[in-house]
Amino acid sequence: MTTPTNHRIVPIALLAVSFILLSPAVAGVDDKPAQPQWFKGNTHTHTYWSDGNAAPEHVIDWYVKHDYDFLVLSDHNILSQGEKWYPIGRDDWRPLRPEHVEDLERRFGPDWVQTRTVQDTEQMRLKNLPELRAKFERAAEFIMIQGEEITDAFERHSVHINAVNLQELIPPQRGDSVRDTIQRNVDAVIEQSQRLGRPMLAHINHPNFGRSLTPEDVASIKGERFFEVYNGHHSVLNNGDENIPSADAIWDIALTLRLTEYDLGLLYGFATDDSHHHHGQGRTSQPGRGWVWVKADELTPNAIVSALRAGDFYASTGVMLKDLGSSDRTLWLEIQPQDGVTYTTEFIGTRWRDGAVSAVGEVLATSSELRPRYEMTGDELYVRARVTSSREHPNPFAEGDMETAWVQPVLGQARGNITAHEPGH
Repeated sequence: MTTPTNHRIVPIALLAVSFILLSPAVAGVDDKPAQPQWFKGNTHTHTYWSDGNAAPEHVIDWYVKHDYDFLVLSDHNILSQGEKWYPIGRDDWRPLRPEHVEDLERRFGPDWVQTRTVQDTEQMRLKNLPELRAKFERAAEFIMIQGEEITDAFERHSVHINAVNLQELIPPQRGDSVRDTIQRNVDAVIEQSQRLGRPMLAHINHPNFGRSLTPEDVASIKGERFFEVYNGHHSVLNNGDENIPSADAIWDIALTLRLTEYDLGLLYGFATDDSHHHHGQGRTSQPGRGWVWVKADELTPNAIVSALRAGDFYASTGVMLKDLGSSDRTLWLEIQPQDGVTYTTEFIGTRWRDGAVSAVGEVLATSSELRPRYEMTGDELYVRARVTSSREHPNPFAEGDMETAWVQPVLGQARGNITAHEPGH
């Protein structure tokens, strides 16, 4: 378990709490409902199971040692299940080299690594999710959540959907357009969730990767409401360019369309690593770039996903919040300060005036306080917050990447004045 201000509970304190709870003098104390806590995690990670360049135990160990509470291995079109052998090579193109195998033996013991030789090629067996859970999971400290990056395409457009907490592999569903391809893959996640009675989540990945998705593509999705506002891969144009809007701008355009034209509700934003590279110099898609803080009752896959589905989370690349909340007319947050760092909070939204949209995604107010709040005026369709620190990201995806937090949007009162239409009408 972690919180934004205290990443590990001291074991002595745990013993003291256990003694108090077991004392007859306080019988019934343990009947109180659990208080929600903040848990840190990454939902987009790659290993040797697809195109990552490290063994899954190497990857997981990094996140454990950096105080993450949960991790999703989201390899392309595969689950970390069953048996898979990976070639060991000394040539340049094979990412699993003998020294990597030796490193795993040093760190996890010689009995941990299993190798074989097939047709003169040495191979290492990859650890599957049950084995990895047995090795790394600790109750109330760290869990694994099963995932898959459903990797699809329509013509030249990449369509990647991360499925979180699924139980069965979902192959690419294919479609006859970009939007149809997105929708079919999202629908497959929804179908599995309903059929198995298990909370699952699908988020649209890196819309600006390969300039593949438009704001309209992101906005039109039905049955789900998640996308990546930040992706740590070096090839993703989070900031946009002269031809495409930034991921932040995509969020506002999509939100405005969903609340006016499409009647599809809010859209929530994730920050993820999309980590692929863990060895050597010049790593281009590294761990530790983006994550989510989730406010949940307990650290279990179902509780984490249920909290994400409820919007009880914020995305971050370094800025930490003590808390946040909203009412019918107010959005507020409290920033966890760091020495020598200043913060700028922008409250962003789209106004509905005289029966029409005004400027999309305009900055409605700015604050440099540690407890910023926004009081709604009544004409906002939605309001969200972005907090940018004065400190550069220590491991940036691109030059100029600043530590940031994104607070999920809340509905404004003007939403009730809209007569919406179906997507594409």
